[in-house]
Parts: sequence; structure tokens; C-alpha cells
Amino acid sequence: MSDKHIIVQGATVKCKFSVEPKTDKVKVLSHEKHYANDADGTEKLIATTKEIGQTLEKNTFGKCKLQPTSSDYLPCKVTITQWNDFYKNVTLSNKGQILTVDSKATCPVGGPDCITVDKHGQKGAASKQDAKKVDEAAANAINPVADMSNFNQEQDQEAGVEVE
Repeated sequence: MSDKHIIVQGATVKCKFSVEPKTDKVKVLSHEKHYANDADGTEKLIATTKEIGQTLEKNTFGKCKLQPTSSDYLPCKVTITQWNDFYKNVTLSNKGQILTVDSKATCPVGGPDCITVDKHGQKGAASKQDAKKVDEAAANAINPVADMSNFNQEQDQEAGVEVE
């Protein structure tokens, strides 16, 4: 799972049977305890296999190709019945397994795996550890205003590491 992002609240999903390519956002309703990519622990709840039923913000992907009428298509009404391709090695307190970017959901109309993950919902945030791993020459070439060698020396001094 090291190269797979986990799905968090706000992730976008899409259905392969949507007439227009519309997405909807995941709402985590199965727990209020486990967070990822959220320093404050207030927004990015981890999505699990227990996100069943109507667990999307709008619960629709627009019009559904599998529900034609004489002049158009009926609107989609998303009801997730199960998730597949989740991370099986961890079970959270809600007895659910963690969803990843490879996870797919089943809808009674679209069938197995018709709903896929579009964006995982996490946001990249640089940390002091990331700054220490930067190639100083490349960083200085990209942004000459920020002298990475001085930055790393200051960080080492703050951490109590002797600087040569």
C-alpha cells in the first residue's frame, strides 16, 4: 500500500454510466475517529468499506445511461451496496477496511465496480522533513530567492544538531 493513496472525506468518485462525466464527493458517515492527511483531525476522515448507502454529497452523477426514457435518461440516484479492491490488512474501529484509489463500488443499477475513484481527497503539504530531502542545487536553481542551504542549517540549529 506504500504507493496507494487512501480515500478520505471529500474524495471524488465517478460512475461509468453517467451521461455527462460528473463526479460526486464522498462523505464519511461510518465513524468520527480515524483521520489522514489532516493535522488538526477535523476534516479528512478515512473512508472505509462501511460507507454504504447514500454516502455521497449529492448522491447523483447526473443522468444514467442505464435508465433511458422515450426522450432522455432518468436521473441517477446513487446507493452504494458494497466496495471492492480495498486495503485488507487494516480494520478500523468501525469494522471497515480502508478504501484506496483502486477501490470500486457497486450500485444496484450499474452493477459491480461501476463507481471508481477520481481523486483521493488528500492534499500535499510540505513538511520540514521534506525540505531536508531536497536537492539544494536544484531547489536554488528553481527558486533562487530561497537559499535551501541556509534553511537546512537553521533547521539543524533549531533541532540542536551541530552545524559545521
